[in-house]
Amino acid sequence: MLIIAGLGNPGSKYAGNRHNIGFMAVDAIHRRHSFSPWSKKFKAAIAEGELGGEKVLLIKPQTYMNLSGEAVGEAMRFYKLQPADLVAIYDELDLPAGKARLKTGGGHGGHNGIKSLDAHCGKEYRRLRLGIGHPGVKEMVQNHVLGDFAKADNAWLEPLLDTLADNADMLVRNEDSQLMNKIALALGGKADEEKPRKDSEKKPAGQSHIRQARNNNQPKLPATGPMADMLKKMFGNKGE
Repeated sequence: MLIIAGLGNPGSKYAGNRHNIGFMAVDAIHRRHSFSPWSKKFKAAIAEGELGGEKVLLIKPQTYMNLSGEAVGEAMRFYKLQPADLVAIYDELDLPAGKARLKTGGGHGGHNGIKSLDAHCGKEYRRLRLGIGHPGVKEMVQNHVLGDFAKADNAWLEPLLDTLADNADMLVRNEDSQLMNKIALALGGKADEEKPRKDSEKKPAGQSHIRQARNNNQPKLPATGPMADMLKKMFGNKGE
C-alpha cells in the first residue's frame, strides 16, 4: 500500500494559497481516478483507491501544516507502513514556479510540514516538491506563500496538476524520473536526461583539476644568461 499525502492548511480561507499546492495535487489525483469519497480519519481527509494495480490512500492532514506529521504518522502506524511507502507532495519556495523535483529523503529546507513529517514518519520517504517560485525578497516570503495563486499562474498550474494526475500510477511503479520528464515536457521544458560527455570533453584520467592547472601553467626556465648559469650551479644540468 502507498500513502500519497498532500500538505496544506484546511479551510476555505487557505484553499487557494500557494502553500496548499499539495492539497491541490491530491485533489487532482482524486478527480482523475476511481477513489472513494473523502472521509475523516487519522486527523485527516482520506480517500481509498487503486493506482497501477496497487492500493493507495490519499491523505490531506487537517491539523494545519505545522502538525502534518501527526495525521500521516497515525495512518502509517495503523497500516503498519514504512517511510518507503509514503510520498509527500508539497510546495517548494526555492524552485521556479511549475518546476517539480522528486527524491527520497533529504532535509526539510525550512518547510514546517516536512519538519513534522520527519519527526513522526522517519525521513526516508519520497518528497515531491512543486515549485511556487520565490518573491525575491525575504520580507515578502510569508505573504507570497500564504497568498493565493494569481489567475496568470493557471498557465502553468493547471498543466502541472493535470500531468501529475494523469500519470500518478508512475508513483506506484517508482518511475520517478519518467514522471519528472513528463511534467517538464508538459510545461514546455526539456526532459532531464544527462547527455554523455564527448571524448574531447573528458578530463585526463588520474588528474584533479588543480593538477591540470599546474601542468598547463608551468613557467619556462631561461636557457642562457646569468639566471641560467645560477640555476645550473644550484640544480645541475639534467641533460648531463
